[in-house]
Amino acid sequence: MQVTSGSGHDGHGHDGFGHDRFGHGGHGGHGPHKVDRRPLLVAGVAATLVCGFFATRGDDPGDIVTPAAAAAPAVAEAATDTSLPAFSQAAAPVVAPTDPAAVDPAAATAAATADGEQGADGEDLTNVDTCLMDKLSVRIGETGQSVTCLQQALVAQGYYTGAVTGSFDQATFDAVEAMQADRDLYVDGIVGRESALSLGIWPDEESFVTRTPAPPAGAVDLLGYPLSSVASAGSDAPPLPANSGEGRRLVYDRAGQRVWAVGSEGEIIRSWLVSGSKYSNELPGTHEVYSKSDVSTAWNGKAWLPKMVRWLKTERGAIGFHSIPLHVEDDSPYQTDAELGTRLSGGCQRQAVLDADFVWEWADIGTKVVVV
Repeated sequence: MQVTSGSGHDGHGHDGFGHDRFGHGGHGGHGPHKVDRRPLLVAGVAATLVCGFFATRGDDPGDIVTPAAAAAPAVAEAATDTSLPAFSQAAAPVVAPTDPAAVDPAAATAAATADGEQGADGEDLTNVDTCLMDKLSVRIGETGQSVTCLQQALVAQGYYTGAVTGSFDQATFDAVEAMQADRDLYVDGIVGRESALSLGIWPDEESFVTRTPAPPAGAVDLLGYPLSSVASAGSDAPPLPANSGEGRRLVYDRAGQRVWAVGSEGEIIRSWLVSGSKYSNELPGTHEVYSKSDVSTAWNGKAWLPKMVRWLKTERGAIGFHSIPLHVEDDSPYQTDAELGTRLSGGCQRQAVLDADFVWEWADIGTKVVVV
């Protein structure tokens, strides 16, 4: 069964010059994405336009802001609960700023996102012998264990001299900003994954990731789409997380780095691992797909982002599902399928080729996206 996407997306199947950039259609001809380099000049111009605006670096926000990124909010029901699943001191959750904005080479003036080319850093900076955060991020005005851990770490590392109260007050905020500036992190006074890693209070993320056995050759999901090595379907898929909505939707669990495609009757059509954001920019709540591009380019022009399906606009760019980025110079992937389930991006959700192809075809404009 082949599902085609609805209207309203950007450059579906074409690069603006009438070329099918990957040389395949539908879900039958899956394989490594092949990129037509002819549109590179257009993509480069678009990327240059974007790079001419605001550049930031950091902990929670993305690296590039596009003028169009602030338009057309995509969030319907933004959640505020950033608590992590229950875990022991030695176990850890997952966090979520924005894959640097991706620019659609076929529509430089359209809403664009920048997905950075961050590779695996391979560092585990968590100190399991210390107090660990139990939230995805903390900021001024919050209280609890995560703030206590933060204050203890700031005291131990010479940034905070006040009392450890478990209350994120102005003095704690000032200490966080000083630490972020000193360590060349994004300075905003908010402690997300990168700041927490730097302080050694971020838990073990892998403990929240459920890895299913690779399906046999030729295995398909409930709609007949081929399964990737990190995908499963139906009763073989992990159960949906609590409070993940109803009806036909995509469900993205930030802690588990997993996505589910759910049918109108609640059936799990397919589930697969992704590589999501290293930061705190994947906004929980109910969103919807608002734009699609057959291929986008990274903000710096060095990476192709195949099968981009955008679901969130932020102040610093858009976030969406896409295939594993490819180096522009040789079309080689930035990571392997085996690394999916690990946070490696700046905001977007990287997917195996077969999973990206499925989402591209199944997730019409307006498809509900529930982020937990």
